[in-house]
Amino acid sequence: SQGANRRSVITKLFTFYGFDRQEVQTAKAGDIIMAAGIADIDIGETICESEEQEALPAIQIDEPTISLDILVNNSPFAGQEGNFVTNSQLRERLRKELEVNVGLVIDFSAKDRYRIHGRGEMHIAILLENMRREGYEMQISQPQVITKEVSGKLFEPFEEVTIDIPIDFSGVVIEKLAKRGGKMMDMQHKDQQTRLLFEIPTRGLLGYRGEFIIDTRGQGIMAARVLDFKPHAGHIEKRSTGSMTSMATGKALGFSLYNLQTRGQLYIGPNIQVYEGMVIGDASKGDDMAVNPIKGKQLTNMRASGSDDAIALTPPIALTIESGMEIMNDDEYLEITPKNVRLRKQRLKEVDRIRASRKK
Repeated sequence: SQGANRRSVITKLFTFYGFDRQEVQTAKAGDIIMAAGIADIDIGETICESEEQEALPAIQIDEPTISLDILVNNSPFAGQEGNFVTNSQLRERLRKELEVNVGLVIDFSAKDRYRIHGRGEMHIAILLENMRREGYEMQISQPQVITKEVSGKLFEPFEEVTIDIPIDFSGVVIEKLAKRGGKMMDMQHKDQQTRLLFEIPTRGLLGYRGEFIIDTRGQGIMAARVLDFKPHAGHIEKRSTGSMTSMATGKALGFSLYNLQTRGQLYIGPNIQVYEGMVIGDASKGDDMAVNPIKGKQLTNMRASGSDDAIALTPPIALTIESGMEIMNDDEYLEITPKNVRLRKQRLKEVDRIRASRKK
């Protein structure tokens, strides 16, 4: 409790040298340490030499701004790549995470899914990446911004974004952040570099980090911090692309992908296993389209029909957890396994998706 004192004894003290943990007798200001011997210690408590020293005030943790659902993987490829795939294993791992991840809030009330609340996409993506590397399989829903109702008005989280970029890229960055509801608060120029200060809804930052890296050719630096909940900023323009969804299960063929790449950007290359309902790329026209990536070249009784010229495929976009969270739609799941990150429709069969769209 706040202000309570208790006695403990530190039995061992560790610090880090590179990736190695080493036991030490003393530590100085700035060292990252691990202390053994103090039971039931919480984040924000103060360790003092004696009871006469004044404890530091407890740390105030920022409220979560993003939430999503984490579910057991139920895709056709479920259980093939992970070691921990059951609901109970996911629940136990998430409960363990709460002991050390103070910015995380998890709702365990539902039986088939767990609602995770975090401080931004990166915060949740780090947890998911750690679980993936530990051998867990799961799928997640599209991230949603947490909103509040204050005095009958809708409020949403806003962030302060600081950007350092070469002056040549400032125009495209300002234009895109303005479309996402951002307001430029300050601009400074120095030595061919520009520093921009924006205030923008968290909702407007979703999916922007990948664009920022491309627009600045990897030369930009962007840092953001949560300001407060403010009145809802209204409509923000979303991505205008649809999804190319596989209508068949099997191995993707180069011949089929060559014909599909003119319709959008692909997420897979040839010889990749796909299943019905798996999203294999973006459809540039803006509407979802069902495609057949396993279709081979038409044959006659003597030879393949058509020319046998070498097929030139555009390199696909390699999906990561963070990029998948940025581009997924609200009717999709991101499937995460130790070996692959896949995007899929919540309803795998096209007829089920058509029926659901008619009910909206």
